[in-house]
Amino acid sequence: MIDTNTENKNREIGELLVQAGKITGEQLQQALAIQKKEGVKIGQALVKIGAIDDEKVLSEFVGKQLNIGALRINDIEPNPEIIKLIPQDIARKFNVLAISRLGRNLIVAISDPNNIYVLDALKFITGCTIQPVLSEEESIKKAIDQYYGADTGGLDEIIKGLDEDESLEVVEQEEDPADLELQSMVQDKPLVKLVDSILAEAIRKGASDIHIECYEKRIRVRYRIDGELQEMSPIPFKYRAAIISRLKIMSELDISERRLPQDGRIKIKMKDRHIDLRVSVLPTIFGEKIVMRILDPKGLMVDMTKLGFPELALKNFDKAIHLPYGMILVTGPTGSGKTTTLYSALKTLNTIDVNIMTAEDPVEFNFDGINQVAVRSDIGLTFAAALRSFLRQDPDIIMVGEIRDEETGEIAIKAALTGHLVFSTLHTNDAPSTVLRLVDMGIPEYLVASATKLIMAQRMVRKICTNCRSEVKDKPEGLLQLGLTEEDISRMTIYEGEGCKECNGTGYSGRTGLFEVMPVSNEIERVIVNKGTTIDIEQQAIKEGMVPLRKAGIEKMIKGITTWEEVLANTAG
Repeated sequence: MIDTNTENKNREIGELLVQAGKITGEQLQQALAIQKKEGVKIGQALVKIGAIDDEKVLSEFVGKQLNIGALRINDIEPNPEIIKLIPQDIARKFNVLAISRLGRNLIVAISDPNNIYVLDALKFITGCTIQPVLSEEESIKKAIDQYYGADTGGLDEIIKGLDEDESLEVVEQEEDPADLELQSMVQDKPLVKLVDSILAEAIRKGASDIHIECYEKRIRVRYRIDGELQEMSPIPFKYRAAIISRLKIMSELDISERRLPQDGRIKIKMKDRHIDLRVSVLPTIFGEKIVMRILDPKGLMVDMTKLGFPELALKNFDKAIHLPYGMILVTGPTGSGKTTTLYSALKTLNTIDVNIMTAEDPVEFNFDGINQVAVRSDIGLTFAAALRSFLRQDPDIIMVGEIRDEETGEIAIKAALTGHLVFSTLHTNDAPSTVLRLVDMGIPEYLVASATKLIMAQRMVRKICTNCRSEVKDKPEGLLQLGLTEEDISRMTIYEGEGCKECNGTGYSGRTGLFEVMPVSNEIERVIVNKGTTIDIEQQAIKEGMVPLRKAGIEKMIKGITTWEEVLANTAG
């Protein structure tokens, strides 16, 4: 899809072509239809229907209309030194090529001269006044390959050459570099390689987030691996402003705005992996902090049998998600794997005969066959608004990212009671307390009881590294905090990771889930309708076979999957 502004520009250009007698009105309408359907440029659409022979016809025409002139790159031989004024990745990203330089004026071949952001970014990077000339898109791409060398896969090459990076010395300084110095640093090859290696190393280590933080005398890089932040090797302090600017350019953010938070995205490719980075920039007292969430589809586990479910819990959850209607709730704090669990359920249910719709904030992964909507509260597209619209879209299965208020809860329950299967999440500590959370929102007990089919609380705990796992000989006193008796402790064998190269010395590698699965039976419905307490609901659920989170954690500790510290830190007694 293309935005409305682009569509309007294409229509204006097309109408000018009609007025000039270059194409007919009918050809314009055909091209606009193709452009809207396929998201291609107007020139490509006109070539496709045979209205023009080559995109250069359009380039020359638009160049005259914008009074910037057009250029055939094949007819000239650019100066290689001038070309290098624009870094290779920037040239490829925006399809631009530096042609020649006259004083402080840099002539740049560009296929989209209406993109003001590109011109501003080039001005910042090169320190020159940019004079654009219009050229064919494919001609620029071929010239970039010719003069920079063919694209070798970006970060693949960075990873192979990490050990070959120049050693950079940390230089402390009190003030940010001047603008001209920063412009030079942003395109400096060691700086480009440094930033790319930070991203590549995080992906290689399986990190979920990258934190880049500026302090008074240092800049710190941390990766979140298996849910825990780990500090990486220090990087040169003098590059702090250039690193931030480099990442802003890659995220298509305003590099001159350093006072307000900004959000953006970076799309990269490693071998056959397409990875998105969700970027958040936040001003702090010593500079800007950047946090990047790594969204790697290959790192997403959507096979329910591999999430760590015990046999009975998996059987109950699988039975519930195959019901024809009702509401299924997954609860837990941020980072407990709720979204992954819901995605795994939707993937199981994603068949040709069902209409699945989701409202998410934000949409983290794309799934073919599932209609996903990104919530935008700033324009009124809330969870409630999206859910209300979903009910007019003939859905079979609906996922609402989170029930945050009474309105969303009421619509979700209404959908569950009128023949739809509804998935959603809440932030509660355990499965039984979720009922009272909904009631506190203003939803009557009888509606909660009749609509809800299953509630599941979950946590993520780190797994012991299998390469360095060893038995703990002296049982720690901390085991008593789990509610175990001394007799229980004396009979059990527990394990820990000693720390090795495979697990970066942490003793842990990977994560698994702890699950508290509570099907809402007829008896539990009665307890809810009779306004029973959380304790009443929990006692009835345990009587029916529910395993509380703490007990689920202890079972995995005894099996040598995780440690007692992880169970204690992530569950309540």
